[in-house]
Amino acid sequence: MIAPRLEIDLDKIFQNAVTLVERLAERGISVTGVTKATLGSPEIAGTLLRAGVKALGDSRIENIESMRHAHVPASMTLIRSPMISQADRVVAHADISFNTELDVISKLSSAACDAGRTHGIVLMVELGDLREGIMPRDLEKTVRETLRLPNIVIKGIGANLACRSGVSPDANNMAELSALADSIDSTFGPTVHVVSGGNSANLLWALSGATIGRINDLRLGESILLGRETLHRQPIDGLHTDAMTLIAEVVESKIKPTQPWGEIAQTAFGEELCAIDQGNISQAILAIGRQDIDPGGLVAPLGIELLGASSDHLVVDSGPNPLPIGAEVRFQLNYGALVRAMTSPYVAKIIRSHIPA
Repeated sequence: MIAPRLEIDLDKIFQNAVTLVERLAERGISVTGVTKATLGSPEIAGTLLRAGVKALGDSRIENIESMRHAHVPASMTLIRSPMISQADRVVAHADISFNTELDVISKLSSAACDAGRTHGIVLMVELGDLREGIMPRDLEKTVRETLRLPNIVIKGIGANLACRSGVSPDANNMAELSALADSIDSTFGPTVHVVSGGNSANLLWALSGATIGRINDLRLGESILLGRETLHRQPIDGLHTDAMTLIAEVVESKIKPTQPWGEIAQTAFGEELCAIDQGNISQAILAIGRQDIDPGGLVAPLGIELLGASSDHLVVDSGPNPLPIGAEVRFQLNYGALVRAMTSPYVAKIIRSHIPA
């Protein structure tokens, strides 16, 4: 079998998605399945749709284009603010885009007019995490200006939390988003149909029994793919946490000291490490490195300890049992390691499923 590789279990992804879709439906919330970590994989996108997600969201227009070319039958939303230089592509391939800048929305309007299309807009609001978002005091003005633009339709408003600063979704900031939706409708008439409350970080709030208000959509990626909530990275009850597995091959296995010798300077990645002498160990090198994964995001199997990584090598202590050359080691991943592995052309992607498409 080829290595390194990422084994993707579509059946477990399907079960995770079904579980979250059903639990959130009981709260009046639909799910937009986020495909950005999978590079817009048509197989995974189709699995999410069969599981009941109402739409697909991706942060890269290139991924949306790939899904369009694969004839994935879904409404698609660009969930990163569009680049003004890509306005034509966004209008051509995305049904909706998340926006914060009037200059960009105006360019989307021009592109939509030229293409004879109508483009949907979700206005993102800043609620404290200090990533993207219109300041709440400026939202009414932005709505007014957007409503004047031809071939643009406001679909709703949204927010993003816990990504840049770790601000948790809670009763207060979610109530503020609902109140903003009410205010817009009061001022302009029925305008806000979608209130996208956030991402996988919103699950603890959404499933806690808290008052939902106007929130009727969540954008879920990591929780479906890895089965964890994203505030504390704890497993979600009833979900699979091993739908994605990274496999790497041993290319060297030797007894070596833990203490390097010679004059010590920075590592290849600018780090200054202080090694603790623990005597000799069974050290193995795996043929994968920082160019392919985030080593800090790997969870090694029991009995194996991660020691370090360079661009091409992952170094481990295999404990009392030396690993033979050619042996494969299986790792679980966090979101950062998953994204990098999916992006690396040197990591094969092996998709498995027993459920008929």
